[in-house]
Formats: sequence, C-alpha cells, structure tokens
Amino acid sequence: MKHEKNDAQHETGLIVDAQGRTCCYWQPQMSDYHDDEWGRPVTDDRLIFEKVCLEGFHSGMSWQMIYNKRENFRRAFAGFDFEIVAGFNEGDIARLMADKSIVRNRAKILATINNAQRAIEMVAEAGSLAAWFWQFEPKPEARPQTVDIHYWQGNNTSPEAEAMSKALKKRGWRWVGPVTTYALMQALGLVNDHLQGCCVRAICEAERGRLKRPG
Repeated sequence: MKHEKNDAQHETGLIVDAQGRTCCYWQPQMSDYHDDEWGRPVTDDRLIFEKVCLEGFHSGMSWQMIYNKRENFRRAFAGFDFEIVAGFNEGDIARLMADKSIVRNRAKILATINNAQRAIEMVAEAGSLAAWFWQFEPKPEARPQTVDIHYWQGNNTSPEAEAMSKALKKRGWRWVGPVTTYALMQALGLVNDHLQGCCVRAICEAERGRLKRPG
C-alpha cells in the first residue's frame, strides 16, 4: 500500500482514532481494513488470489478507491475463484470492459485472467498458492528493528519482494512488479508494517506468531 502523508498529519505517522486508540494515520479512511485485515496472515488460496489481483489493479491508482470497489470486483470476477476466472472468454472481457463499477483497464483485466491460469499451474507446482507465496516471508533479521514513518517513506519494496516479482514474472504472471509484490506481502501478512505504537501491530504479531506456515 502506498502511504502518502500530508503536512497536517503528525510526523510520527500515528493518530488517535474516535475510540481513543493510537493507529496508523490512514486508519480513519479505511478503518475495517486497517483494523481487521492489513498485516494479518492470509493462507486461503482464493483470498490470496484476490489480493494479488487487487494489488495489480491498485498499481498507479489509489488503494482506497480499489478497496471501495472490492465487492464490485468480487462480483465481476466470480468471487476471485481462479478456477472459474481462468476460463473467462471474449464475452467475459467485453462484460468487464462495460462494467462501470470496476476499473475498466483492459491490460489489467487480461492480466487477471492470465494470472488465474498461472495460479492453477502454481497449485500443481507447489501444492497451494499459500505454500508458494509464504516462502518469500523475510527472515526476522531482515526486518527493521522499528517500523516507523521514516521506514515507510524510504521502503516501498524489499529484496524478498523483488525475488517474488522475478519468480512470478518467470512463471508468466503480469502486473507483479516489486512495488506491487511488496504491497502484496503487507496485505498477506508476510510482513507486519503497522507502525510502532499502532494498536493493531501487536495483534498482527500475535497472529503471525501462532501461524503454522504453509508448505
């Protein structure tokens, strides 16, 4: 996710929400996503595919806009069931290009169908999407000691995200550049980038600590 902080926001990147909790500054714009999803570990293949696709649509656009259209995307892309999306044809492409409730970018629509086909191949290769994507989780020593606003401002990718991007492209996936794959790592909980001091950070760490890694 891209984090753009305006001058009126505190230099720490933290705010106090309506409930009196300390949170990342973008929490008021997407409170449910911040509190209940971002940074939480994801191992469900359908949801992993959904997040790959939405991060692809997010490329060059506002994440808040994509998030607000998420239910429309789910309806348009058969709940992101990649077995179904892999079979989309020219009629489906025409339907999607006419659907004003989603982002009508032909290249990204075609990439979503292509990536569904590649997802089927990946399951055959690795056993599950979860097993494949979680192999790129950074080692603890590769992570910063403190995730603060300065870390956010200076790091929109990582060596692990670059390796994931390269491996996906080698397998024929599209719209999976290293900035997009780092945003995906954040969304899947491979990294916990809630700011130090955010009330959700410890919750995400606890969930990551209990997680049995797929593989």
